[in-house]
Amino acid sequence: MSYVNGLFARRLSGAQCAGGMLLAVAAVVFAGDASAEEWGTIKGRFKFGGTAPTAAELKADKDVEVCGKHKLVNEELAVGADGGVANVVVFVRDKDVKVHPDLVATKSEKAVVDNASCRFEPHVLMVQTGQPLVLKNSDSVGHNSNIATLKNPPSNSLIPSGGETTVTFTSEEAIPAQLTCNIHPWMKAWLVVRPNPYGAVSKADGTFEIKNVPAGDIELQIWHEKAGYVGEMTIKGKAEKIAKGRKKIKVAGGDNDLGEMVLDANLFKK
Repeated sequence: MSYVNGLFARRLSGAQCAGGMLLAVAAVVFAGDASAEEWGTIKGRFKFGGTAPTAAELKADKDVEVCGKHKLVNEELAVGADGGVANVVVFVRDKDVKVHPDLVATKSEKAVVDNASCRFEPHVLMVQTGQPLVLKNSDSVGHNSNIATLKNPPSNSLIPSGGETTVTFTSEEAIPAQLTCNIHPWMKAWLVVRPNPYGAVSKADGTFEIKNVPAGDIELQIWHEKAGYVGEMTIKGKAEKIAKGRKKIKVAGGDNDLGEMVLDANLFKK
Protein backbone atom coordinates (compact mmCIF):
# COMPACT_ATOMS: atom_id res chain seq x y z
CA MET A 1 0.00 0.00 0.00
CA SER A 2 2.87 2.33 0.78
CA TYR A 3 4.37 1.56 -2.65
CA VAL A 4 1.16 2.61 -4.39
CA ASN A 5 0.94 5.76 -2.30
CA GLY A 6 4.54 6.59 -3.09
CA LEU A 7 3.98 6.09 -6.83
CA PHE A 8 0.87 8.27 -6.71
CA ALA A 9 2.79 10.97 -4.84
CA ARG A 10 5.58 10.95 -7.40
CA ARG A 11 3.09 11.21 -10.27
CA LEU A 12 1.23 13.99 -8.50
CA SER A 13 4.50 15.83 -7.91
CA GLY A 14 5.41 15.52 -11.60
CA ALA A 15 2.00 16.80 -12.65
CA GLN A 16 2.30 19.72 -10.27
CA CYS A 17 5.75 20.52 -11.67
CA ALA A 18 4.46 20.41 -15.25
CA GLY A 19 1.48 22.52 -14.25
CA GLY A 20 3.80 24.99 -12.59
CA MET A 21 5.90 25.26 -15.75
CA LEU A 22 2.78 25.86 -17.84
CA LEU A 23 1.67 28.57 -15.46
CA ALA A 24 5.12 30.16 -15.60
CA VAL A 25 5.11 30.13 -19.41
CA ALA A 26 1.58 31.56 -19.45
CA ALA A 27 2.69 34.28 -17.06
CA VAL A 28 5.57 35.25 -19.35
CA VAL A 29 3.30 35.31 -22.41
CA PHE A 30 0.69 37.32 -20.53
CA ALA A 31 3.35 39.76 -19.33
CA GLY A 32 4.54 40.18 -22.91
CA ASP A 33 1.00 40.86 -24.06
CA ALA A 34 0.48 43.34 -21.24
CA SER A 35 3.68 45.16 -22.21
CA ALA A 36 2.53 45.31 -25.83
CA GLU A 37 -0.74 46.84 -24.67
CA GLU A 38 0.94 49.78 -22.96
CA TRP A 39 0.09 53.20 -24.36
CA GLY A 40 1.86 56.52 -24.06
CA THR A 41 1.22 60.21 -24.69
CA ILE A 42 3.72 62.14 -26.82
CA LYS A 43 3.94 65.85 -26.16
CA GLY A 44 6.29 68.78 -26.60
CA ARG A 45 6.54 72.43 -27.59
CA PHE A 46 7.90 74.16 -30.68
CA LYS A 47 9.62 77.49 -30.15
CA PHE A 48 10.85 80.02 -32.69
CA GLY A 49 14.61 80.54 -32.54
CA GLY A 50 15.17 84.28 -32.95
CA THR A 51 13.05 87.36 -33.33
CA ALA A 52 9.76 86.42 -34.90
CA PRO A 53 8.63 88.47 -37.91
CA THR A 54 5.35 90.36 -37.76
CA ALA A 55 2.64 88.70 -39.82
CA ALA A 56 1.87 90.76 -42.91
CA GLU A 57 -1.64 92.10 -43.29
CA LEU A 58 -3.64 90.91 -46.28
CA LYS A 59 -5.90 93.12 -48.35
CA ALA A 60 -9.38 91.91 -49.23
CA ASP A 61 -10.04 92.89 -52.84
CA LYS A 62 -13.21 90.82 -53.33
CA ASP A 63 -16.50 91.14 -51.43
CA VAL A 64 -14.89 94.06 -49.63
CA GLU A 65 -18.15 95.00 -47.87
CA VAL A 66 -17.90 91.70 -45.95
CA CYS A 67 -14.27 90.60 -46.03
CA GLY A 68 -12.92 94.12 -45.60
CA LYS A 69 -14.36 94.23 -42.07
CA HIS A 70 -11.97 91.53 -40.86
CA LYS A 71 -8.31 91.91 -40.01
CA LEU A 72 -6.70 89.39 -42.32
CA VAL A 73 -3.04 88.39 -41.95
CA ASN A 74 -0.66 85.99 -43.65
CA GLU A 75 -0.88 82.78 -41.61
CA GLU A 76 2.12 80.96 -43.12
CA LEU A 77 4.09 81.55 -39.92
CA ALA A 78 2.25 82.18 -36.66
CA VAL A 79 4.47 82.87 -33.64
CA GLY A 80 3.01 83.73 -30.25
CA ALA A 81 4.22 86.39 -27.82
CA ASP A 82 6.15 83.71 -25.90
CA GLY A 83 7.81 82.36 -29.04
CA GLY A 84 5.55 79.34 -29.52
CA VAL A 85 5.18 78.24 -33.16
CA ALA A 86 1.63 77.34 -34.14
CA ASN A 87 0.54 74.96 -36.90
CA VAL A 88 3.51 72.60 -36.79
CA VAL A 89 2.29 69.15 -37.81
CA VAL A 90 3.53 66.05 -35.96
CA PHE A 91 2.33 62.57 -36.89
CA VAL A 92 3.32 58.93 -36.46
CA ARG A 93 4.80 57.85 -39.77
CA ASP A 94 4.88 54.07 -39.15
CA LYS A 95 2.54 51.91 -41.21
CA ASP A 96 -0.18 49.71 -39.69
CA VAL A 97 0.10 51.21 -36.21
CA LYS A 98 -2.23 49.57 -33.71
CA VAL A 99 -4.98 52.01 -32.69
CA HIS A 100 -6.06 52.31 -29.06
CA PRO A 101 -9.65 51.05 -28.55
CA ASP A 102 -10.73 54.48 -27.29
CA LEU A 103 -9.62 56.08 -30.57
CA VAL A 104 -11.18 53.68 -33.07
CA ALA A 105 -14.45 55.61 -33.08
CA THR A 106 -12.71 58.91 -33.96
CA LYS A 107 -12.70 57.82 -37.61
CA SER A 108 -16.48 58.20 -37.70
CA GLU A 109 -16.49 61.62 -36.00
CA LYS A 110 -16.85 64.68 -38.22
CA ALA A 111 -13.82 66.85 -38.91
CA VAL A 112 -14.79 70.43 -39.74
CA VAL A 113 -13.24 73.30 -41.71
CA ASP A 114 -15.24 76.53 -41.67
CA ASN A 115 -15.13 79.42 -44.11
CA ALA A 116 -15.40 82.10 -41.44
CA SER A 117 -14.41 85.79 -41.47
CA CYS A 118 -13.08 85.24 -45.00
CA ARG A 119 -10.46 82.73 -43.87
CA PHE A 120 -10.35 79.02 -43.22
CA GLU A 121 -10.72 77.83 -39.63
CA PRO A 122 -8.63 75.98 -38.64
CA HIS A 123 -5.61 76.87 -40.77
CA VAL A 124 -4.21 73.32 -40.53
CA LEU A 125 -6.32 70.23 -39.85
CA MET A 126 -5.56 66.53 -39.37
CA VAL A 127 -8.15 64.24 -40.95
CA GLN A 128 -8.23 60.44 -41.19
CA THR A 129 -8.99 58.36 -44.26
CA GLY A 130 -12.65 57.39 -44.14
CA GLN A 131 -13.47 60.24 -41.76
CA PRO A 132 -16.19 62.66 -42.92
CA LEU A 133 -14.75 66.14 -43.52
CA VAL A 134 -17.42 68.84 -43.36
CA LEU A 135 -16.67 72.02 -45.30
CA LYS A 136 -19.03 74.73 -44.07
CA ASN A 137 -19.55 78.44 -44.70
CA SER A 138 -20.43 80.74 -41.81
CA ASP A 139 -19.90 83.91 -43.86
CA SER A 140 -22.61 85.97 -45.52
CA VAL A 141 -20.91 85.56 -48.92
CA GLY A 142 -20.29 82.44 -50.98
CA HIS A 143 -16.97 80.57 -50.93
CA ASN A 144 -15.49 77.56 -52.64
CA SER A 145 -13.19 74.98 -51.08
CA ASN A 146 -10.63 73.72 -53.57
CA ILE A 147 -8.66 70.75 -52.21
CA ALA A 148 -5.48 69.92 -54.17
CA THR A 149 -4.96 66.23 -53.38
CA LEU A 150 -2.57 63.83 -55.14
CA LYS A 151 -3.85 60.34 -54.28
CA ASN A 152 -7.51 61.25 -53.81
CA PRO A 153 -9.73 62.77 -56.51
CA PRO A 154 -9.51 66.59 -56.40
CA SER A 155 -12.47 68.34 -54.81
CA ASN A 156 -13.74 71.86 -55.51
CA SER A 157 -17.06 72.60 -53.85
CA LEU A 158 -19.01 75.85 -54.12
CA ILE A 159 -20.51 76.54 -50.69
CA PRO A 160 -23.20 79.21 -50.37
CA SER A 161 -23.64 81.28 -47.23
CA GLY A 162 -24.83 79.03 -44.42
CA GLY A 163 -24.24 75.91 -46.49
CA GLU A 164 -21.95 72.93 -46.13
CA THR A 165 -20.70 69.88 -48.00
CA THR A 166 -18.95 66.68 -46.95
CA VAL A 167 -15.82 65.10 -48.42
CA THR A 168 -14.25 61.74 -47.53
CA PHE A 169 -10.72 60.64 -48.44
CA THR A 170 -10.06 56.98 -49.20
CA SER A 171 -6.26 57.21 -49.43
CA GLU A 172 -3.68 58.89 -47.22
CA GLU A 173 -1.76 61.78 -48.74
CA ALA A 174 2.05 61.68 -48.82
CA ILE A 175 2.20 65.45 -48.34
CA PRO A 176 -0.32 67.90 -46.84
CA ALA A 177 -3.02 68.96 -49.30
CA GLN A 178 -3.57 72.66 -49.86
CA LEU A 179 -7.06 74.07 -49.43
CA THR A 180 -7.86 77.34 -51.23
CA CYS A 181 -10.79 79.55 -52.16
CA ASN A 182 -10.66 80.66 -55.80
CA ILE A 183 -13.18 83.42 -55.14
CA HIS A 184 -11.02 84.94 -52.39
CA PRO A 185 -7.41 84.05 -53.35
CA TRP A 186 -5.86 85.12 -50.04
CA MET A 187 -7.67 82.24 -48.29
CA LYS A 188 -5.44 79.21 -47.76
CA ALA A 189 -5.30 76.25 -45.40
CA TRP A 190 -3.86 72.72 -45.24
CA LEU A 191 -5.28 69.24 -44.75
CA VAL A 192 -3.06 66.43 -43.42
CA VAL A 193 -4.71 63.17 -44.48
CA ARG A 194 -3.50 60.18 -42.43
CA PRO A 195 -4.71 56.56 -42.01
CA ASN A 196 -4.91 56.75 -38.19
CA PRO A 197 -5.56 59.31 -35.41
CA TYR A 198 -1.92 59.62 -34.34
CA GLY A 199 -1.15 63.18 -35.29
CA ALA A 200 -1.40 66.69 -33.89
CA VAL A 201 -1.08 70.34 -34.90
CA SER A 202 0.73 72.64 -32.49
CA LYS A 203 -1.43 75.23 -30.74
CA ALA A 204 -0.86 78.99 -30.54
CA ASP A 205 1.62 78.47 -27.68
CA GLY A 206 3.56 75.87 -29.67
CA THR A 207 2.43 72.85 -27.64
CA PHE A 208 1.15 69.59 -29.09
CA GLU A 209 -0.05 66.26 -27.70
CA ILE A 210 -0.69 62.85 -29.26
CA LYS A 211 -2.52 60.52 -26.89
CA ASN A 212 -2.66 56.72 -26.58
CA VAL A 213 0.23 55.82 -28.87
CA PRO A 214 1.30 52.15 -28.62
CA ALA A 215 4.47 51.71 -26.57
CA GLY A 216 7.66 50.86 -28.45
CA ASP A 217 9.85 52.30 -31.20
CA ILE A 218 8.05 54.69 -33.53
CA GLU A 219 8.99 57.31 -36.11
CA LEU A 220 7.50 60.78 -36.04
CA GLN A 221 7.35 63.13 -39.01
CA ILE A 222 7.37 66.89 -38.50
CA TRP A 223 6.13 69.41 -41.09
CA HIS A 224 5.40 73.14 -41.31
CA GLU A 225 3.98 74.92 -44.34
CA LYS A 226 6.76 77.52 -44.43
CA ALA A 227 9.66 75.28 -43.42
CA GLY A 228 8.52 72.09 -45.15
CA TYR A 229 9.68 68.87 -43.51
CA VAL A 230 11.64 70.16 -40.54
CA GLY A 231 15.25 68.99 -40.89
CA GLU A 232 16.83 70.49 -37.80
CA MET A 233 15.92 71.56 -34.28
CA THR A 234 17.67 72.37 -31.04
CA ILE A 235 16.78 70.41 -27.92
CA LYS A 236 18.37 71.28 -24.56
CA GLY A 237 20.97 73.42 -26.32
CA LYS A 238 22.04 70.66 -28.72
CA ALA A 239 21.34 70.86 -32.46
CA GLU A 240 19.74 67.74 -33.89
CA LYS A 241 19.44 67.03 -37.60
CA ILE A 242 16.51 64.87 -38.73
CA ALA A 243 16.33 63.75 -42.36
CA LYS A 244 13.07 64.69 -44.08
CA GLY A 245 11.51 65.64 -40.75
CA ARG A 246 11.70 62.07 -39.42
CA LYS A 247 12.48 61.63 -35.74
CA LYS A 248 12.65 58.19 -34.12
CA ILE A 249 11.65 57.87 -30.48
CA LYS A 250 10.85 55.11 -28.00
CA VAL A 251 7.40 55.48 -26.48
CA ALA A 252 6.96 54.32 -22.89
CA GLY A 253 3.69 53.94 -21.02
CA GLY A 254 2.50 57.28 -19.62
CA ASP A 255 3.83 60.72 -20.59
CA ASN A 256 6.65 61.07 -23.11
CA ASP A 257 7.64 64.74 -23.04
CA LEU A 258 10.01 65.70 -25.86
CA GLY A 259 10.50 69.09 -24.20
CA GLU A 260 11.08 72.40 -25.96
CA MET A 261 12.16 72.07 -29.58
CA VAL A 262 13.64 75.27 -30.97
CA LEU A 263 13.24 75.86 -34.70
CA ASP A 264 15.86 78.21 -36.15
CA ALA A 265 14.58 81.27 -38.00
CA ASN A 266 16.50 80.22 -41.14
CA LEU A 267 14.17 77.23 -41.57
CA PHE A 268 11.37 79.61 -42.46
CA LYS A 269 13.22 81.67 -45.10
CA LYS A 270 12.06 79.61 -48.05
